[in-house]
Amino acid sequence: MGKGRLEAFSDGVIAIIITIMVLELKVPHGSDIAALRPLLPIFLSYVLSFVNVGIYWNNHHHLLQAVNQVNVPVKV
Repeated sequence: MGKGRLEAFSDGVIAIIITIMVLELKVPHGSDIAALRPLLPIFLSYVLSFVNVGIYWNNHHHLLQAVNQVNVPVKV
């Protein structure tokens, strides 16, 4: 298996993780700044989670750049 397939698979998994994280964000009930105040802790936890997943993806991407070929079979 080429490393391109593994990179594409891991990119897809991380994209799904980020999408699921976004689903937890709620729309504020008002149109002013005060309506955003109750949602601030949830938004900050989302930002921290997004940064954490982004760092993981970046490290994984750089790791796979150093790999020439994926040759270990996965058996169940």
